[in-house]
Amino acid sequence: MAFIDYYKILGVDKTATDKEIKKAYRKLARKYHPDLNPDNKVAEKKFKEINEANEVLSNSENRKKYDKYGKDWKHSEEFEKARQQQQYQRSSYQGSSGGFGGSGGFSDSDYSDFFESMFGGASSSARSRSVKYRGQDFNAELHLDLKDVYTTHKQTLTVNGKKIRLTIPAGVKNGQVIKIKGHGGKGINGDPNGDLHIKFSISNHTQFKRDKDNLYLNVDLDLYKAVLGGDITIDTFDGKVKLKIKPETQNGTKVKLKGKGFPVYKKEGQFGDLYITYQIKIPTNLTDKEKELFRELAKL
Repeated sequence: MAFIDYYKILGVDKTATDKEIKKAYRKLARKYHPDLNPDNKVAEKKFKEINEANEVLSNSENRKKYDKYGKDWKHSEEFEKARQQQQYQRSSYQGSSGGFGGSGGFSDSDYSDFFESMFGGASSSARSRSVKYRGQDFNAELHLDLKDVYTTHKQTLTVNGKKIRLTIPAGVKNGQVIKIKGHGGKGINGDPNGDLHIKFSISNHTQFKRDKDNLYLNVDLDLYKAVLGGDITIDTFDGKVKLKIKPETQNGTKVKLKGKGFPVYKKEGQFGDLYITYQIKIPTNLTDKEKELFRELAKL
């Protein structure tokens, strides 16, 4: 098999750093990726060469072997063992006969002959495991409102011209990423497809504040009800709830409604809690009669 210059394929020097190799590989992989070059055999071949070069040069141990043994780097261990055996035989022969003609060892020019005889002339690509060219991962962002993720529902997304029916579990969080296996770029020569990563961007246009699985709500309470007590009705994600106000309720009083919060992600039937804070509103635009009554209360 002819020598392949992996450094030349990636367009870097032999002294290139790991960072430079990684940068060069990413740039070329994007340029020649099959998804961007459909039915282009030249680009497909180039993409395989780029991946093969990166497989060798991005691994420090593989790179050392490649720099030393060239195209036969994958069989460096066998070569070292054979060379040590040859050197041992040479020293033994010299000890018994006082020497022999020739070097008795392997020179750089003997590499190919040695490996051809050891592996029956098979090419290094045939001897090695086949390189996997998994499809590219895709990333998408899905924008939803808080009320949309209170219940599990289905949505149809269009990614790269393909329609994907997606089940969105209740309780998904803002910024959360889920993976849809096998819905990314197509693999080459039957290798696996990439995956689709969906990031959720959840806006909140409700009166509730969400913190993990709990909800928080400020409720205005008129002065009279705060002083005398009574009943109020509030809206929740789960419908209307009637609350009993205790007489002499203070501003900032908090109550907890257990299980009236947000659903817990992928735990069916489990919910957080709803915390309500009462904010007492002072009446305005009082009539003269109402003001007089407040004065009488103040005197009392």
